Order: sequence, then structure tokens, then C-alpha cells
Amino acid sequence: MPRGAPEHIPDDGLTTRQRRNRPLLIVHTGPGKGKSTAAFGLALRAWNQGWPVGVFQFVKSAKWRVGEERALRLLGETGQGGPVSWNKMGEGWAQIKRDLAAQTYRLYVLDEFTYPMKWGWVDVDEVIGVLAGRPGQQHVVITGRDADPRLIGAADLVTEMTKVKHPMDAGQKGQKGIEW
Repeated sequence: MPRGAPEHIPDDGLTTRQRRNRPLLIVHTGPGKGKSTAAFGLALRAWNQGWPVGVFQFVKSAKWRVGEERALRLLGETGQGGPVSWNKMGEGWAQIKRDLAAQTYRLYVLDEFTYPMKWGWVDVDEVIGVLAGRPGQQHVVITGRDADPRLIGAADLVTEMTKVKHPMDAGQKGQKGIEW
């Protein structure tokens, strides 16, 4: 977008302000590192704006203590930004549907949610339908490899993380402060 001008203006009947403020469905996918990290960066921005943030982790162990969790929980408790809720969900799509209907959060981070869809635990078409019909100003970011093409098609913003080189390729284990 040169000089902030769009390449084309959609014929959707929306004003520039309405279009600017519509809630987004964001997907971070691909084989590279950084999908969840980028989503947590969005959570920090949302917290700073005073938005309620709900983080839902799907395949990471409930025993793992990732740095983003501790930081966002502590920030949420300060009362200086928005509240932050952190949930390790397994298959917790039903809870997310309830929270979307209740407009519980302004930003939802559905971390590693592509996997329950890929494995058939959650119906992709149902996910897309629920997200398309979500009320209010609720932004949703979904992370994970192998995002379904239907999800990619429904999303407003899709980033594919590609790996060029990674120390694990040379046998190095993940490290504190880098992988968690």
C-alpha cells in the first residue's frame, strides 16, 4: 500500500472507518518458527489497548510454563491494561463458542488450533461458520502448521512462517528464552 492508499477500494458499502474497525480473523501458519510468538505480540498490543484477552492453547502440555503465559498473566493482573485469561484447552472449542457468543474477549488467541481441525476433532466448516457469525468487535488469531485451505480462505489476514534455517536441524535442542 503505497503512502497508505489501498490498491483498490472494495464495493462493500462500508465507510473507511467501518472497514478499518471491523474485527479480523488472523491465521499464522507454516513450518517456520514464530507463529505463536507473533500471536502473543498481538496479545500484548491488545492488553495495552485495555482489551480483554483470552488465550486458548490446544496441544501444548498443561505442565509447560511458557514465558508468554507468565508475562501476560502478570500484565493482566496489574490493572493497567486489559485483563488476560489463559486456558489450556485440549479440545475446548465449546468453551470458545460460549465466550464468542458472550463477547467475553476482544482478542482471542487460539494457539495451535489448526491441529484439532486437521485431526478431525473440530469441524473446520463449523469453526468458519462460528467465527464468521461472531458478534461485536472480537478479533481472533489462530496459530499452527497446516492450516486448512478453507480457514485460509475465510481469514482476513494470513501469514505463513517459513523456515530458512533452524538450530534444531543440526541436532540442537530447544532452549529457554528462545523456544519457551
